[in-house]
Amino acid sequence: MGNALVQRKTALNRVHLPVSYLTEEEVKQLIEACKRERDKLLIMVLFQTGVRISEALALTPASIRNFDGRPALEIVGKGRKLRLVALPVNLKEKLESYAYRARIEPKERFFRINRHRAWQIINEARKAAGLQKRVFPHLLRHSDAIIRLRKTGNPKALQYHLGHNTPAMTLRYLSTLTQEDALRVQQEVEFGG
Repeated sequence: MGNALVQRKTALNRVHLPVSYLTEEEVKQLIEACKRERDKLLIMVLFQTGVRISEALALTPASIRNFDGRPALEIVGKGRKLRLVALPVNLKEKLESYAYRARIEPKERFFRINRHRAWQIINEARKAAGLQKRVFPHLLRHSDAIIRLRKTGNPKALQYHLGHNTPAMTLRYLSTLTQEDALRVQQEVEFGG
């Protein structure tokens, strides 16, 4: 039981640490730096859906669903929990087009690579794009979360989107935005003389 308390306290302490993330422009640079369509799509999926790398690598054309007439991905997340994740229409079309041209069957994976190769692809794209930040698959998930929260202002919806069990992990993103906003406000203060 003591271990559970330590884990909870550690998670709560992390809420106050800012989360690193990429801007939309930096993600665009990463995508443009990729030579292969598959690699571009991998980065787009990680960023535009916020799925974990293991979830992205397990995606198949059969994972694409509809919810209220809009595309979604059926994700098998941590603990084998099923959830639906919003899928932008243009990304759905790109994935389906890629699957057709690459002759990927409905139950075959879009990305026939392992986690190690995915890390390499992202690092190669970072170097080619000239980004100085450390870039890794989970950073794209953070980036999706920050941008979604900034655009929607809905942490509870983000919690479901990311598949978090508790609000604590999602609150890290809200805390990051709040700290950034607070700094911008304070930078506007001018002192005379």
